[in-house]
Amino acid sequence: MKKCCQPLTRREALQRASMGFGGLALAGLLGREQAAASPRGEGDPMAPREPDMPAAVDHVILCYLSGGLSHIDSFDPKPRLAKEAGQPMPFPTERTMFNNDGNIMPCPWEFHRYGQSGIPISDLFPTIGKTVADELTVIRSMTAPFMEHAQGNFFFHSGMPFTGFPSMGAWTTYGLGSQNQNLPGFVVLGSGVIPLGGINMYGNGFLPAVHQGSFLYPENEEPLNNIRPKESDAGQKLRLDFIRDMDEAYVERLQGFEPVETAIRNYETAYLMQSAVPELVDLSGESEATKKLYGLDSDNAPRRAYARQCLLARRLVERGVRFVELTTVAAGYGTMGNPWDQHGQLREGHEANAYTVDQPVAALIQDLKARGLLERTLVIFSGEFGRTPFAQGSDGRDHNPYAFSLAMAGGGLKKGFIYGESDEYGYRVVDGTRTIHDLHATVLRLLGLDHEKLTYRFGGRDFRLTDVHGHVIEEILS
Repeated sequence: MKKCCQPLTRREALQRASMGFGGLALAGLLGREQAAASPRGEGDPMAPREPDMPAAVDHVILCYLSGGLSHIDSFDPKPRLAKEAGQPMPFPTERTMFNNDGNIMPCPWEFHRYGQSGIPISDLFPTIGKTVADELTVIRSMTAPFMEHAQGNFFFHSGMPFTGFPSMGAWTTYGLGSQNQNLPGFVVLGSGVIPLGGINMYGNGFLPAVHQGSFLYPENEEPLNNIRPKESDAGQKLRLDFIRDMDEAYVERLQGFEPVETAIRNYETAYLMQSAVPELVDLSGESEATKKLYGLDSDNAPRRAYARQCLLARRLVERGVRFVELTTVAAGYGTMGNPWDQHGQLREGHEANAYTVDQPVAALIQDLKARGLLERTLVIFSGEFGRTPFAQGSDGRDHNPYAFSLAMAGGGLKKGFIYGESDEYGYRVVDGTRTIHDLHATVLRLLGLDHEKLTYRFGGRDFRLTDVHGHVIEEILS
């Protein structure tokens, strides 16, 4: 017999409550309100929480260009490369990934100044330039500590060069919870291409498993084959009730066990997603003008696929999802998992990849702005590092971690603004050197989170996304 002072399990409370599932719904709502006012790690881990400071944005969309977009061929023009084309570099350079270094290689594309801000953008991204240049904040002084893809990808996502650490998306939901309890707080839109390093770069690391990225594959023939149950609703409820009973009994015996509690929460979220996801991916309610804006009518399959990702990213943000990551659609060049990795055929590879993302990303920014969402959303457009100003072989570029560019748009940023500078060859940063830790600190600041206070105790120490580094890039904030 249970002692009178022993707390009831959720199952026992339901059995004794006269209001049944109506009472459960009310209790759930009240519990989320309480969790929102409680410290992180207590109560419902996905309840919306108050930020540490006034937030400029509520959501992040990361358009990740795995493989390494060439900054000197996109957002950082270097006329000197054309003047000295075919000549050796005039100063010593570091060892490269493949160490097959050639002479100076000029940019194959013209740059043009766009918008009132006059931001230079190459012909790789004409739609972005013509339509949203004045919304962009371009950082030309990013650096990375690694030149290998897997390490670079992990570092960009988690601030660490190897698996086992939480991604930026996981830290975001850990800090803020989710605004939609029927969907995961962190969603990765899969394309079938996973960057080198694998899916652990979207993982929760040592954070509770509820914070890991959840994959949706919008281009599958049956995109909901892992959402729609293959059994009746009544049968599913019986099965889930049985699993919940077993899990809760196990948790009770151990007087609390986070992995099982998280599993219970994930079962609940998965059940709720069965109604939320079909409506999310059903684009029949979108106007033909909107679909055309994104490029869903394109005769180019990779562009159509990426257009769908971008449109779904907007729909996810509308529904309160905190962090959305888009994965690059392979356009037939680069290495598997890293389509932007042009060690050869730079012109062909970058043109194909840029054609895939140019219109959809421009449309995403335009659509967010038209719907009043851009001021509460941060869009990031970046790869893991840049590329060399000298050729690899005859027509490629090797990895360059010593200088690269990224573009952002959204709330809290200076619009039509360029920060930082690389040298005349685009090889090293000469002004405003910034790291991935600085980027992470800035993203968290825009979300209203203090990167030094957002910590989780694991293995005897307090970990954070920025490790013991990172400074907010104050110069780009509005």
